[in-house]
Amino acid sequence: MDVSPRTVQRVLIVEDNASLRGAIARRVRTWSAVAVEAGTVREAIVGMSPPPDLVICDVSLPDGSAIPVFTATLSLSPEPAKIAISGVATAEEAFRLGQLGVREYLAKPFTLDALEAAVRRILDAPPDLDPLVRASVGQIPMRDLQKHVRQLMIEEALALSHGSRRRAARLLDVSRQAVQQVVRRSDGGGDTMCPSHESSHED
Repeated sequence: MDVSPRTVQRVLIVEDNASLRGAIARRVRTWSAVAVEAGTVREAIVGMSPPPDLVICDVSLPDGSAIPVFTATLSLSPEPAKIAISGVATAEEAFRLGQLGVREYLAKPFTLDALEAAVRRILDAPPDLDPLVRASVGQIPMRDLQKHVRQLMIEEALALSHGSRRRAARLLDVSRQAVQQVVRRSDGGGDTMCPSHESSHED
């Protein structure tokens, strides 16, 4: 499965139906990815360390809903792609899932081919930023929003490229110098935004 430009290496599958969860896990492994299985919200939170590249989560779980699971992904860097699956989901749940970055929703029953197609779509297609930008009008000055977006995109690109500024610049389609300038401003003149990646200042 070609998921370029973003390779899926680790997938968290949260589903209380062991048969369905196992079937999804077997398909994920055909992508040469690690499949981490969880049947509850609690197990899902534990399964986020190390962070997955993709989270596939049932909306209704034995100890709660998918909301806490997808909320927890917001603190991960890079933030994983997200797919929700469910037999039934209310309009309110669907809206909330969208707010949490869920890009695809699959109603049960679904085929594994349909799941794989959904993964391709969310990895290849850019997110719809219009709702977030519209909601910012009157709330955030345009200059501050632009600065915030630029900072977040560079941080995410550095996380995806494991601290390499050259690869981050390639992901963003900007010069390495542009990344370097934002990193230095963020650090107050320091050499790197990601001290845990020792090679970041070399790349």
